[in-house]
Amino acid sequence: MAEYKLLLPSMGEGVMEATIITWLFNEGDNVKEDDSVVEIATDKVDSDVPTPVSGKIVKILKQKDEVAKVGEAIAILEIEGEGGNTASEEVKTEAPAATPDNETLKAIEEPLKTAASNVEFSGDLYLSPLVKSIAQQENISETELKTIKGSGLEGRITKEDILAYVSNRGSQPAQQAAPVQAASTPKPAVSAPAATVPVSAGDEIIPMDRMRKIIAENMVKAKQIAPHVTSFIETDVTNVVKWRNKNKAAFEKREGEKLTFMPIFVKAVVKAIQDFPMINVSVSGENIIKKKNINIGMATALPDGNLIVPVIKNADQLSLSGLAKAINDLAYRARNKKLRPEDTQGATYTISNVGSFGNLMGTPIIPQPQVAILAIGAIVKKPAVLETADGDVIAIRNLMFMSHSYDHRVVDGSLGGMMLKHVHDYLENWDLNTEI
Repeated sequence: MAEYKLLLPSMGEGVMEATIITWLFNEGDNVKEDDSVVEIATDKVDSDVPTPVSGKIVKILKQKDEVAKVGEAIAILEIEGEGGNTASEEVKTEAPAATPDNETLKAIEEPLKTAASNVEFSGDLYLSPLVKSIAQQENISETELKTIKGSGLEGRITKEDILAYVSNRGSQPAQQAAPVQAASTPKPAVSAPAATVPVSAGDEIIPMDRMRKIIAENMVKAKQIAPHVTSFIETDVTNVVKWRNKNKAAFEKREGEKLTFMPIFVKAVVKAIQDFPMINVSVSGENIIKKKNINIGMATALPDGNLIVPVIKNADQLSLSGLAKAINDLAYRARNKKLRPEDTQGATYTISNVGSFGNLMGTPIIPQPQVAILAIGAIVKKPAVLETADGDVIAIRNLMFMSHSYDHRVVDGSLGGMMLKHVHDYLENWDLNTEI
């Protein structure tokens, strides 16, 4: 028999550690190859860690709520044979996660180089992409960073280290003069002061879980950063409904996939973004970063009541069939805790289907650092006035409200409204002969 160290695997760009949520097996339990043995949480997503080998768990090294670094051993398994993974193998597993390759660093740093901040860091000071981003946003100089005692692997600065430094920084002046945020925009707090709420007899106090805390923090931050404006429109999607009804059975038989309305909505949004590329931007200080890729986030409700936003990468390069498969795959993995951290990163525009809950319309919060979000309401049959060659007639049509919320710092009513109108036009004029 031999010992095998179960290591925390690499979880995508910028993710250096994870918190143990729940062990699915106990010490002494036997596990099979590819069994999910532990649930973990990062600041991006919750997921399961499978074991690459079969064996018996003889020792759990990281308990619930403890933090593990990528490449660190979290459990020891007893396996058949004479050779397990050695300490040197463990170090090899850590190295790629600790040092992103040049292409990854280039992709991360490119938008930062175009930002207004003058903060730069020398090559001998390694910072993860997330820590570097926080340092840029908070205008923390290299001199200040060298004073922070890192608790990460080999003394590296973790997200918790730099956030703790920021919270204790107080009124200490920054070493670099150039602000990251526009001078006219006050820097938002991460979260709003909590109100004191009286508790009466019989009231139940329910602590927020980790994901709900992250959602709350992100939503408060997003509202503080971006001044929200919302435009509304009612759209006749009768052609879309007819087309889907005509094609959904054949598509499911051919592809083994459900054909929902979401691929059609995404297709219309992508075409409208191509018409108005300044919707596909982010704000960095006093600069606007125009995104090359069109990555569509889709807000997805989870069984526990929380929310996550997986991302359809390069949605403009996918056919309707490809969009349907990508959407179904992401939705399934989101609801079954199978998403990888990279599945929730990089969105440039988001769609929220509030109609799936029977709601007619909604005004969702714009996720940072995007500048717009589209809410799609329920499709409802209503009498509507149609213009015909013989005059106006009343007919039963499938109508749907859409709302477009946008960041008024960089998107004015004309751009936000025209973008929404183009989505409306693409849906109303949907070709019944569209192939899938």
